[in-house]
Amino acid sequence: MRSPYRTALFASLLALICAGVLWAAYDWFQGRYLRAFSEHTAVFSGDPLRLPDNLAGPGNIRLVHFWDPACPCNVGNQQHLSEMVEQFGPRGVEFFAVQKPGSHGQLPATLASLKTIIVLPGAEQIPASPAVAIWDRSGKLAYFGPYSEGLTCNSSNSFIEPILHALTEDRPVNATHTLAVGCYCPWPADAK
Repeated sequence: MRSPYRTALFASLLALICAGVLWAAYDWFQGRYLRAFSEHTAVFSGDPLRLPDNLAGPGNIRLVHFWDPACPCNVGNQQHLSEMVEQFGPRGVEFFAVQKPGSHGQLPATLASLKTIIVLPGAEQIPASPAVAIWDRSGKLAYFGPYSEGLTCNSSNSFIEPILHALTEDRPVNATHTLAVGCYCPWPADAK
């Protein structure tokens, strides 16, 4: 028969080994699959942005999505953008996309309905992506900035949905200068 001291020592040693194995597995998983969220502050100013001549002036509300295929931050807003296309497209909002110059990639199939703008005057001066610009029905820039603050974007933390609601209800919006902290990638071609 084993002594109670030996049994307690064996159980304690086994628990310590299990805790060590669990800690090592957690540490391995975290190092391999989890990335730290690095907060970046970006100042968005829409002053230089202009719609191309064929889109400028009175018309539908126009939302322009600025994206960089190499930026991991895009993944966090693409599902939300798809939901906004479904919700606001039938309400007269047109959706466009501007891809970072010199980059290669495609939007997911769920965003295939976005019309491509090859050159948008002033886009070379935006600070970061993903970003969005929204022009109202009169052709005036109503919003320029990020989709949200933080790591991801959804309907609960989005800046865009309240703006689109206001514009579709013909309420004025003037939010063309924004300071936000979130997941952004530099847009200028010379930024690393």
